[in-house]
Amino acid sequence: MVLGACMPASNDDVTTRQNSSVYSDFLTNPFPVSPSRKVTASNKDIARDFMDLSFSLESGRNLPVFTRFEGPISVRLTGKVPQSLPSVLNRLIHRLQDEANLEIYYTSADQANVNVHAVSSRQIQRTLPMAACFVAPNIINLEDFKASRKTAKTSWSAQTERRMVSLFIPSDASPQEIRDCLHEEFAQGLGPLNDLYRLPNSVFNDDNIHTILTDFDTMVLRATYAPELRSGMIRAEVAARLPTILRRINPAGEGVAYRALPPTSRAWIKETQTALSPATPAGDRMGAATRVLHLAQAAKYNDHRLGFSYFAMGRIVQRANRDEALRMFKAADKMFRQSTQTNLYAAHTAVQLASYQIAYGKGQEALVTLAPYLDAAYEEENAALLSTLIFLRAGALELTGRASEAHIVRLDSLNWARYGFGSEKHLKTKLREIQALNPLNRRNG
Repeated sequence: MVLGACMPASNDDVTTRQNSSVYSDFLTNPFPVSPSRKVTASNKDIARDFMDLSFSLESGRNLPVFTRFEGPISVRLTGKVPQSLPSVLNRLIHRLQDEANLEIYYTSADQANVNVHAVSSRQIQRTLPMAACFVAPNIINLEDFKASRKTAKTSWSAQTERRMVSLFIPSDASPQEIRDCLHEEFAQGLGPLNDLYRLPNSVFNDDNIHTILTDFDTMVLRATYAPELRSGMIRAEVAARLPTILRRINPAGEGVAYRALPPTSRAWIKETQTALSPATPAGDRMGAATRVLHLAQAAKYNDHRLGFSYFAMGRIVQRANRDEALRMFKAADKMFRQSTQTNLYAAHTAVQLASYQIAYGKGQEALVTLAPYLDAAYEEENAALLSTLIFLRAGALELTGRASEAHIVRLDSLNWARYGFGSEKHLKTKLREIQALNPLNRRNG
């Protein structure tokens, strides 16, 4: 499982999600449909973030006008469709209807506004080597994209209205990766094209911590399709209408205090992408991670961005210096526990901390570390994270002499693990990695 990976910004305005190289067992979503939650952010915060999401690209390039689909939005599914995808798409469409108030529907016609193409991971990587999935405007298939790449036809900055987009989703990834790709690329095909590291609760964030649309994301999409807005508006026109829109669709946000979060510097973004990109040589990652942390401290990012900087440093230094990595993870945990909005970040950090505790034979400490975050992973429908937390809990139970309970816990988590990791091969690898942490197992050979 790739924890906290980020996708380098594309040079040709293509919105993508980073490849995590997992294969599929084609299972259905094991999470029940949950009721939508209320947005707790200030409307002033949402307005600021909405403008930055809607008028910039990930590369930092400004967009001249606001764009969206005008009128009802049709969706079709084509290609080598995995078993899990139709139900996931149907569930997403219902969420967009209910939570974002979109007039969106599925069609079996040959053409649609949103075209979801299920293709192999190899086909996607031959087109964009670092991407697991991507979305582009005005194209009908991968060949069309290759022929039109770097032209105005596929450039988001050249669009004045959205009429057709195509999403390319891997048909052979894990069920969770297929779903995650669908959520992120679908949302960007409909609305914001930018990602902002300062957002603690959104898929519109390149840290990839959130994997499905959040309450914030559906609120942003609802505002995007408010009747007061239309394609072709310039920034000042949208900014003038946005307070009234948010007051109407999110009245509770009027009484919430504004958080004056500083913008994220291009230097921090660049170094973060360098540190976490699979294309970066191992020897260069440490320097980039060090610069990420120094930049975050100098900019006084006293929020999840500083925590993520510590977390990234811990992951990168882990093999070379376990003690330093543990210090970084503890610092990240301290930052993430300052807000309930960063529970999912804290859950990822708990995986690292509990791994150390189990390796040092501290089973009871690991149980305490893991306990608060099982619900967070469940609520965010992150099966890979949830099953990892449960596997670690089973290992901690064994250390405390509760082997029978550990066996039951491990068995109960297998549905989540198969959905999150896909193939039995990857599931067994994860189990072996976690079981190898236990000093009792190491002594037994």
